Amino acid sequence: MSGTQFGIFSVGDVTPDPTTGRTPTEHERIKAQVEIAKKAEEVGLDVVAVGQHHNPPFVASSPTTTMAYIGAQTERIMLSTSTTLITTTDPVRIAEDYGTLQHLLDGRMDLMLGRGNTGPVYPWFGKDIREGVNLAIENYALLHRLWREDVVNWEGRFRTPLHGFTATPRPLDDVPPFVWHGSIRSPEIAEQAAYYGDGFFHNHIFWPPSHTKQMVDLYRRRYEHYGHGSYDQAIVGLGGQVFMRENSQDAVREFRPYFDNAPVYGHGPSLEEFSRETPLTVGSPEQVIERTLGFLDYVGDYQRQLFLLDHAGLPLKTVLEQLDLLGEKVVPVLREEFAKLRPAHVPDAPTHGNRLAAAIATVPTQTQTEEVLA
Repeated sequence: MSGTQFGIFSVGDVTPDPTTGRTPTEHERIKAQVEIAKKAEEVGLDVVAVGQHHNPPFVASSPTTTMAYIGAQTERIMLSTSTTLITTTDPVRIAEDYGTLQHLLDGRMDLMLGRGNTGPVYPWFGKDIREGVNLAIENYALLHRLWREDVVNWEGRFRTPLHGFTATPRPLDDVPPFVWHGSIRSPEIAEQAAYYGDGFFHNHIFWPPSHTKQMVDLYRRRYEHYGHGSYDQAIVGLGGQVFMRENSQDAVREFRPYFDNAPVYGHGPSLEEFSRETPLTVGSPEQVIERTLGFLDYVGDYQRQLFLLDHAGLPLKTVLEQLDLLGEKVVPVLREEFAKLRPAHVPDAPTHGNRLAAAIATVPTQTQTEEVLA
């Protein structure tokens, strides 16, 4: 797995199917996420990411549990999150939960941090949504240290101080899990990702390309400013939404009732308007390929592309059919085209293996040390 990673991400929503009126049970939806992940590996995708929500109508309250269960039933696919709530989850808990998961999966994981935009969730965890950005900045500063320092002394605004604390287990091979900072609209998060030299994931779902271009451009410029590499070497991920059938008219006809009634964008702009103004692509595999390749025109070469498939009440059978199309007809072409266009100096998508190799390469050998001392 190298170059650009292609995969899927989910928010774990439990939504009625508008064509039948039936709502899946929580049990069915949780089990469906596992089946979807296994299918994603079967069809050759690189990544599957699960969400974190603590309110109905979502079943994604425990992403590490879900990731571990999926990881035990898969062999190759990377496990990630479409959100790990850095604002309302204790960074010590994140360090230890995901640190454990990293060992269980032999490094076959990473995570995407996000603030969360559901107001009531913050007070449930003793936080204030008005402090969302400040929480994200302070909590990640602590998490970053917990994975890199064996003993941490720390004091901040939002949690009790730490004195002589060691997060266990220590990162696998002394390489902390890779972190993406996810955002739709917050320049502070792009700045945070750039400051640490981490990845920046732009959700790229509800906003027009001009907004995505602006956010990614800010991150790339600041990444270079902080000395992590050149503008085009910054680590970028994008989200996207697709619904496919072999015939584009069939795709539009089948997806329309799901779009029209979806909790997040239903009862607003028409499917045609939304598809025109945002990256949502409803049509044939060829149209999805063309649209996705077009992302390169305004964000440059990037390392991760995730598609949202299992939302808006789509039944499991339909989602699995979407994965067949994605794996057989879309991703192979995208891999080939991305590889052709990728400049040699642009880094591959981060994995535990290539990050470990890079870390080993930067450690001076005994001969080099002796030469310096001499």
